Amino acid sequence: MALASDPIVVADPDRAGTAAVLLPVAGDLPRIGWVGAAAGCPAPSDVAAVVGTSGAAASVHVAAGRSIPTLLEVSDSWLGRPGLAGHRLSGESAGRDWATSFATTSIDARDGSTVIQARDDLAGLALSTEFEAVSGGALRVRHVLTNLRPQPYVVDALDVVVPVPDRVTEVLDTSGRWGRERNPQRHVVRDGVWLRESRGGRPGHDAVTELVAGTAGFGFRSGEVWALHVAWSGNTRHFLERRPSGVVTLGGGEVLLPGEVVLGDGADYATPWVFVAASAHGLDGVAAQLHDYVRSLPAHPGSPRPVTSNVWEAVYFDHDLDRLRHLADLAASLGIERFVLDDGWFGERRNDRAGLGDWTASPDAWPDGLGPLVDHVRDLRMQFGLWFEPEMVNRESELFRAHPEWILAVNGRPPPEFRNQLVLDLGRAQVRDHLYDAMHAVLAQYPISFVKWDHNRDLPEAAAGDRHGAPGAHAQTLGFYALLDRLRAAHPDVEWESCASGGGRIDLAVLERVERVWTSDMTDALARQGIQRWTGQLVPPEYLGAHVSAPVNHQTGRALSLDFRAATAFFGDLGVEWDVASATPDERARLAAWIDAYKNHRALLHSGRVVRVDSTEDSIWMYGVVSRDHREAIMAYVQLDETVHDPLPFLVPGLDPDLRYTARAIGPTANSADAAWRGEGLTVSGATLMALGLPAPSRRAQTALLVQLQAG
Repeated sequence: MALASDPIVVADPDRAGTAAVLLPVAGDLPRIGWVGAAAGCPAPSDVAAVVGTSGAAASVHVAAGRSIPTLLEVSDSWLGRPGLAGHRLSGESAGRDWATSFATTSIDARDGSTVIQARDDLAGLALSTEFEAVSGGALRVRHVLTNLRPQPYVVDALDVVVPVPDRVTEVLDTSGRWGRERNPQRHVVRDGVWLRESRGGRPGHDAVTELVAGTAGFGFRSGEVWALHVAWSGNTRHFLERRPSGVVTLGGGEVLLPGEVVLGDGADYATPWVFVAASAHGLDGVAAQLHDYVRSLPAHPGSPRPVTSNVWEAVYFDHDLDRLRHLADLAASLGIERFVLDDGWFGERRNDRAGLGDWTASPDAWPDGLGPLVDHVRDLRMQFGLWFEPEMVNRESELFRAHPEWILAVNGRPPPEFRNQLVLDLGRAQVRDHLYDAMHAVLAQYPISFVKWDHNRDLPEAAAGDRHGAPGAHAQTLGFYALLDRLRAAHPDVEWESCASGGGRIDLAVLERVERVWTSDMTDALARQGIQRWTGQLVPPEYLGAHVSAPVNHQTGRALSLDFRAATAFFGDLGVEWDVASATPDERARLAAWIDAYKNHRALLHSGRVVRVDSTEDSIWMYGVVSRDHREAIMAYVQLDETVHDPLPFLVPGLDPDLRYTARAIGPTANSADAAWRGEGLTVSGATLMALGLPAPSRRAQTALLVQLQAG
């Protein structure tokens, strides 16, 4: 094989993020010759010379882990996971055209993007592969497969796969459960496949978030890392594979259930966008690229994030107008800017056994409709928000009684319930139309500024009734996008929050459509420290709904100080999930002071680069944000528990080494800080702050100190 044209570099024009070098090959698919941090990208001609693409050298260099084709095929002697798994149906025969051999027909390479068109005329298939450098510097890649014959083609899997160097020795991802999302787990890279799949119709509480391969001991600020994220709000697959030859690949795509995608003549299937980010400076380098991408999205909120009061943990299903008005009065007096009425306002919804699907105000709880509360909240100069769970229905509801056939269910088999809920089939246009009309009517009737969109169960048996019980998870995800997109277009002034029993649906595709995520149903601040830390690997702070809960948390029973609860919520989209009517006057005054401090600093908190310190003490975390011009930072020194050793120096990464910064404690805890933080503060150079840090503060377990650093 001879080189068909010059090598292609796909990267941001500023070469500030991630780059890929593609090597076109005559009569074959291009090879991915290199993927890594753009600043270290070798000369494309050197990549071509070293990797080679001709004759036996190609397979030798693939075995050395230096390049792979843009689609892994068995016809290329690839014995690992294939990039495409599928076959053609012809009469009673199946299994045809399962082994493909695509040849490039065209390559359109432009600044920051490349589109490769290929065909396999024997198999009757066409393949388009897109590489694109996105704002922030990360890359995204996807395939589009088209059937060119009348006989149907069944797609079982189509994955995006990229090579990583064989010097990666560790793989990191996250797992979890309800109320304990984003728990990190690390493994040594061995021969074989590390495979993570979500099959619950959403990424789930155990979502991978990012699959990261890195050099030995990589951390937040050090080591080489390569991260992959599948931007899809349904079933997903992430994997790392190491072949005995030494080839190491990262890959991912959508998990397709049996028969979900069957392509007719001329039909196509597009994979989700798969994001790839590489950094020579650890996990923070990857997070910066993905945060900048999210901040470039049209849906990204341009206004300061309003302080939110959600009344769920204050009232649950007990909706009483006078009590809610009183809570709204207290919220406004604290400086809260958005008041959200959660589950329980509609239909027969006095508990979680009835009412889902009937999106009209309950005549029992709200005989005059929601207007009296909405007007009261608005008169207090707060925004009004409302909870919906559009994809779900209770058997005890008018909607289910009228349309029992609208649920996801295998024909003739009672579907499994969770939280007394069934799942509406959003793959059907008439179901989406009904939900749109119902939600649109509420949003048009009242001046609602915010919708909390919930999704409280998995979809283990997502069978579409109108397809004779065939799987419908793929269509369900597309239907969710279509419904939300339509509502967004009709109500452009409404902001939307993605909630799925907390953090069960957080991915880059849903972030294209919402302004906030409910990070977790867990509101215990100690547990939230870890949940927010690792959700923030993908999601910038301004999206992370983080609420101050009651002194004794209703989930864990743990008692935590108000200062610790507020300092934890400070580094997200701050809110309150507490019956503040039960708080003492002193507690309300202190909470108001925290809210005021948050408002004073949220512009930086929600625009700066996230920095996290690699601590040698598990019970001490240091993290914060640094402004883009490096002239200001806000850092937290968090004492999770007692330390084995003396307190650690308070390091502040990401500063300008040549500038001098004044450090001052901020927030209501400032006066209780060590002497060095009081009054005029302490002034030292950026180089000193990064290398030696500030003097170690003396802290008790479950406390946090916040410090602002400003260049003189």
